Amino acid sequence: MRIRNLFILAGILCLTLLFIPVQGATAAGDVITLKFANYLPAPAGQSKVCEEFNAELERRTGGRVKIRYFAGGSLLNAPGVIKGIETGIADIGFSHIEYTPGRFPIMEAAELPLGYPTGWVANQIMNDFYNALKPKEFDNFKVMWFHANTPSMLMTVKPVRKLEDMKGLTIRAPAILGDVIKALGGTPAPTPVMETYDAIAKGVLQGAFVGGGEAKNLRFGEVVSHITDTWRVGNSYPFYVLMNKKKYNSLPPDIKEIFDTLCGEYKERFALMWNAQDFDGRAFAKGEGVEYIDLPDEEAKRWTDAVEPIIENYIQRMMSKGFSESEVRGWINYLRERTEYLTKKQLALHIASVTGPPELRP
Repeated sequence: MRIRNLFILAGILCLTLLFIPVQGATAAGDVITLKFANYLPAPAGQSKVCEEFNAELERRTGGRVKIRYFAGGSLLNAPGVIKGIETGIADIGFSHIEYTPGRFPIMEAAELPLGYPTGWVANQIMNDFYNALKPKEFDNFKVMWFHANTPSMLMTVKPVRKLEDMKGLTIRAPAILGDVIKALGGTPAPTPVMETYDAIAKGVLQGAFVGGGEAKNLRFGEVVSHITDTWRVGNSYPFYVLMNKKKYNSLPPDIKEIFDTLCGEYKERFALMWNAQDFDGRAFAKGEGVEYIDLPDEEAKRWTDAVEPIIENYIQRMMSKGFSESEVRGWINYLRERTEYLTKKQLALHIASVTGPPELRP
């Protein structure tokens, strides 16, 4: 009888345990679905790398995380990405800070015409600058990584070999890029980038101020005849991949660890991708008969002197927001010193680029 009662008690205990929720096991078995919004079209190189990230995250988590990817602005357009992440329309978003001017004023320092020589350096700079300052303007987000277009180049229908050649040219250049074109003596036009090809072809614009990869990506190499390498003054936009902070905080610890590791890897993946796009752009443009123009050092100095007031204006603007002059100049000094350090590092790593000093060229 006693043995029989023990079997009955054991059976009751087993049945009871079946109905007690096991937190760790349940969490591990759940599938987490995230929505990722990107305004760039699916065929773009940046979009393809995002898709690689999504697939790799699913693989490394054993299918516990799946991402619904919305490219081409199908969920959020470029200016709406930030608000969409904050409100949960998207869990992850891809855009750049110039679509919300004034929203990230400290990070705007990184898009000043400070002479980033290459796409690789520009990408590293964006992440280093953020990590050095951790500006509060991003406190509502989980920063996955920053990246950047390669230094903007002048793609024109007429040769631009000196500052005087800019006179009379209307160049597609929005926001701070437009300030640079104006300082150089040209006329900026904030034409939407997807309308720029037709505007150049019809003679409405005489060129565009964009990263070298756009010679192929947007086929500008078909409608311009010259590309001037203006890396010493060519801005790079701080692009971002951000996540809703509450959503990130809700992830299980082991998923967070995988996620963070992968973000670190794709920061570098993007740096190499942007850098490589310049080679594709140059090959395409040269195939179309486009001439590449390098500015001699003496001429380049005239250009850097011409855009210096843009940097000073930024300093004054940030002082009006309550930042001290020494603090803001400290940011800019950091960016310049970091540029010098990263340029040497790129050379040591034997990463060739289309732009920058001769020793970085293939």
